[in-house]
Amino acid sequence: MKIFNIKITVWRVLFVVIMLAGIYSTYVRYFHGLGAVSAMTDDFPWGLWIGFDCLCGIMLAAGGFCVTGAVYLFGVHRLHSIVRPTILTAFLGYCLFIVGLLFDLGRPWFIWHQLIYMNMHSPMFEVGMCVMTYTTVLFFEFLPNVFERFNFQFGIKAVKFVYPVLVCAGILLSTLHQSSLGSLYLIMPEKMHPFWYTPALPFFFFGSAICVGIAMTIFESTISARAFGRALELPVLVELGGALLVALTVNALLRFEDYWHRDMLTKIITPSYESYFLWAELTLAFVIPIIMLSFKKVRLNPNLLYLAALSSLLGFVCNRMNVSVTGLETWTGHHFFPKWTEFSITLMICAMGFFLFSMAVKYLPIFEEEHHKPTIPVSPVKGSASEQEMALSNAVN
Repeated sequence: MKIFNIKITVWRVLFVVIMLAGIYSTYVRYFHGLGAVSAMTDDFPWGLWIGFDCLCGIMLAAGGFCVTGAVYLFGVHRLHSIVRPTILTAFLGYCLFIVGLLFDLGRPWFIWHQLIYMNMHSPMFEVGMCVMTYTTVLFFEFLPNVFERFNFQFGIKAVKFVYPVLVCAGILLSTLHQSSLGSLYLIMPEKMHPFWYTPALPFFFFGSAICVGIAMTIFESTISARAFGRALELPVLVELGGALLVALTVNALLRFEDYWHRDMLTKIITPSYESYFLWAELTLAFVIPIIMLSFKKVRLNPNLLYLAALSSLLGFVCNRMNVSVTGLETWTGHHFFPKWTEFSITLMICAMGFFLFSMAVKYLPIFEEEHHKPTIPVSPVKGSASEQEMALSNAVN
């Protein structure tokens, strides 16, 4: 079905519905205040927008510094073909994080005040400055796509000249603010449940960002291959799957050591409201993906590799929501559940991200280098199990 030469699909109709609901909620937020559009209160001032839009949004954009660091700092040039899409994902993630922050701040028109009224002792100030600076770095890292689209050779050479500096700055800034997001919660030891409050929270936030950066790269590469009809670069994703297994194992051991050191292991296995959410978090983030990725056949299968990465993503999203919401509910004395208008704004921001990514892929050379690398179709290789494993192993090697 077409209207005005525009093909009508289920996804496009859903996108329009989400955007209309989000626009309505935006009107309510800015003309009637936070109380009319959200379930936040003085006891619970940080809800869905901080927990998901900000904490999860920043974490899901961590693939930018993970992949660029691996390629340009550690010389893993086999991953070079996925640098541009991961930078695009990171750039959009940080831009949309800023958009989400404009909904959550009580007076968003004063967001620029941090540039003048600097509180050097505040982790929030450090996060704000690093996010602002890293978004600028991502802008310049993304800029060569635009320059190549318009064949602006001088701009390409100029950015290429300073690219090593941009990569180093991006890794440094990401390391600072990914960990500082966890530091924000260190000031509330009496408010947060001990399942999630720990002095090691900044380290866990940074470690989870590395895991999610790798998993998000696998997820984004698989989805974009299916959506845009591209060949899936399975050798690259298999290598990322191995790296994800190592990162998840290290993070799981650190979490276990932390619980053991704080005598929390017996409390974890005791059924309670908080433990149910913790079990879901640990199962999705560590148990399922570690078990799956421990088998070589899973890492060589694009569909199973995708499911393992998706499970890890959902688990760490659950972790950030537990830290920002579940872990504070006992102290406040009530359970927080967002209004539908809060959900609609979050869905609108996510839909904007998918739309902008598709437009960038359509009009810019995001996947320009894919024909220089060996590719494998999205569907598994036909033949017996041994033949599939041999073919994929040869491609990876």
